[in-house]
Amino acid sequence: MKKSILLAALLTLGMGSCNKDYLNPSTASQEQVVTSSDGLVILCNGLQARYTTGGLLSVLYNAVAAGGLTTRELLILNVGNIEEYNVSLGAGNVTNSNGVVRNLWTQTQLVRANADLVLQNAGNATDAGTRSGIVAYASIFRALALGTLAQFFEKAPLVTQENAPFVDRVELLRSAVTQLEAAATQLTAAPVSADFNSKIISGIDLANTIQALIARYSLQAGDYDKAIAAAGRVDLTKKSVFNFDNNSRNPLYDVAFGNRNIFEPFNTSLGLTGALAPEPGDRRIAFYTRTNPAPTQNLGTGFYTANDAPIPVYVPGEMLLIRAEAYARKNDLTSAVAELNKVRTKTPATDIYGLGAGLPAYSGALTSDAVLTDILRNRLVELAFQGFRLDDSRRFNRPAPGTTGAERNRNFLPYPRVERENNPATPADPAI
Repeated sequence: MKKSILLAALLTLGMGSCNKDYLNPSTASQEQVVTSSDGLVILCNGLQARYTTGGLLSVLYNAVAAGGLTTRELLILNVGNIEEYNVSLGAGNVTNSNGVVRNLWTQTQLVRANADLVLQNAGNATDAGTRSGIVAYASIFRALALGTLAQFFEKAPLVTQENAPFVDRVELLRSAVTQLEAAATQLTAAPVSADFNSKIISGIDLANTIQALIARYSLQAGDYDKAIAAAGRVDLTKKSVFNFDNNSRNPLYDVAFGNRNIFEPFNTSLGLTGALAPEPGDRRIAFYTRTNPAPTQNLGTGFYTANDAPIPVYVPGEMLLIRAEAYARKNDLTSAVAELNKVRTKTPATDIYGLGAGLPAYSGALTSDAVLTDILRNRLVELAFQGFRLDDSRRFNRPAPGTTGAERNRNFLPYPRVERENNPATPADPAI
């Protein structure tokens, strides 16, 4: 990252049911940090630090690991990495003491709690443009945290308090969207100030990212009209990325894709078979995997090629596929295929990240099942190694654990032991 991240040195917050304060006399207090614009911007930078960096601790790493290892997208290379190995086995092998489960839960809850703190105190930023930037940034990371929780857990708390109550995952998604919509309104009324832009980590396009996340989480919540509209407002010629450097490293390259120790893509078909297998000539396979890797090289590439390689917050193809899926679920198959074809025929040269299938237009049956299957197949390739595959498998009603041809080894993850021991409101774990 291009700017130093001071959150950890300034402030440590509890999560879930925990409300204890651990004071360090050499650091600033919570009250001191949130009373100024500069303090709030530092907290905003800290949101990105916790979400993206820290290797094995980062939300990005654990979301990709959990999403890929539960769906045979990723292959374990060394069973000595017992936490990831157990996730790859699934079912009862994934306990509430599992490190991937624990880190995914605790880090997203900390991001959500810190984002809420920023939003509650954003009024302390006196300049309207700085205030709108702070609100937009905190809303984005709050949404990413809630959306990640909703992808892997049936329920989660929305607030930080003792014995915090759990709400259904769809309520998490709706809360994220509501806050994003408020941030979008504020951003339109007061464009971001130069002062905010000079102090925040560069890379995230606030306006487009807000709409992209409204689209993503509206689709997952089943609000198809809202998903279509928001995805259509995203400028697909603009990048929005998490930036890294050799100090604050791309967590997937640093931990996994830069070596052959933990996991790599299952194979060059991304573990997909049958109707979901990539089509011959799909140029995205060469983007995401190496054709002839050396023995020491990870099979995977994509956005995880160097310590300083940026990771997109979303890719243009996701927005097109959101619109395609939402139209298909509304039974507007003509519009669905039109959006699907924009992804199928897109070439690397016409995509801002060089991610293009270069395939012919869809020629299958114009039925809901056939169109949705091809939309899913394209999601699984276009969004490879980005953590979406478990949620996609459930949403498209693919073969579940314990059934013939199961394509995932769990439906949801168990709640981590650290939450259960500190919060009696924690629900029973899902059966699988």
